[in-house]
Amino acid sequence: MNSPEFAGQPVIEIQAGGVSYTLLGTAHVSAKSLDAVRAAIDTGIYDTVAVELDGNRHRQLTEPDALYQLDIFQIIKQDKIGLVAANLSLAAYQRRLAAQLGIEPGAELKAAATEAVARGLRLELIDRDAGVTLKRAWSSLGFFKRGQLAAELGVGLLNSEDVGEAEIEQLKQGDMLESSFGEFAKQTPELFETIIAERDRYMAAKLQTLQGQAGTGKVLAVVGAGHLAGLAKALQEGTADPSALIGELDGVPKKSEIPWFTLGLAVFLIAGFSWGLQQGGLQLAGSLLLQWILITGIGGLIGCMAAKGHWLSCLAAFIASPLTPLHPALSSGMVSAFVEAKLNKPTYQDLLELKDDTTEISGWWKNRFSRVLVNFILTNTGTALAVWIAGAAFYLKLG
Repeated sequence: MNSPEFAGQPVIEIQAGGVSYTLLGTAHVSAKSLDAVRAAIDTGIYDTVAVELDGNRHRQLTEPDALYQLDIFQIIKQDKIGLVAANLSLAAYQRRLAAQLGIEPGAELKAAATEAVARGLRLELIDRDAGVTLKRAWSSLGFFKRGQLAAELGVGLLNSEDVGEAEIEQLKQGDMLESSFGEFAKQTPELFETIIAERDRYMAAKLQTLQGQAGTGKVLAVVGAGHLAGLAKALQEGTADPSALIGELDGVPKKSEIPWFTLGLAVFLIAGFSWGLQQGGLQLAGSLLLQWILITGIGGLIGCMAAKGHWLSCLAAFIASPLTPLHPALSSGMVSAFVEAKLNKPTYQDLLELKDDTTEISGWWKNRFSRVLVNFILTNTGTALAVWIAGAAFYLKLG
């Protein structure tokens, strides 16, 4: 179907379970898509509008003040710094696009949601929470691919240069989250599965749950063009228990309850100190202990200094780094970031300026809120690298 109200945008019509679905494929950076959404809703034939948004992203688009309610101390305590930093990076990427193209990425999704509410239509947010998608994507990757992903995010999302024409054209046919990961997403089947294929099945299951509900007969589903084919296929095939599928895809694979790395490191260090005590007495054991403290402590210190942390935050990083690798629920970055937040507590003005500041690399260090996040990440990175260096030095000394 390619009716005039859809302004040339791709559309698929599906009948299933007594419901008529109109799947409208949009480009998240296109004024034509925005016009198509408004024109489609203007027809007045739909009782329900389903949108490729989750609750958090819907709130970010329609309630910009929600950002100002962030509590840095709760973020640290709940170990959500990595997730918040990733979301800020994605937002920075989208703001660069908005400045370059003159249209807010996702404007058509926002319009679909606000128009539905304004006209008294049923609004359904059918996308999976972005945090769950990021966690599932991260857990699906091995150690080295996680490093590649982190590097891709760091280089691609914090880059202040204009987005290239080829990338913009890809965005018109693809998915915003997939494009944010750059070329790495195309070359990594695990990422495609979690970022695209799983969300196709998730959104189809969400649409399927509307079947049989009173007042739901004609549904307009507004989704990115990159999801159109997969969503249509999943919706046509259906699933015996859509609620069960949604619950399954909403889950995040649990980490092993046994902290194998921490236990292995503890055994390695205890065995090494014991061997050193037996072979060289207190002098050799003390030398090994001092070596461990200095290497790991300096690693955390360098990371904290790179984040331009307060000197007391740097001291905290130096003290915590030799100890926290042996504690599975604590990290040197948590300690130094907490101290940094206490000493340079982010103000309301920092929150007001957070979106603008994080569009530039230097802004992450300028803004006190984002600098706490940088402190956490770089201190942990410095400590992690130092642990491997210290372990190698420990082994060589014992050998």
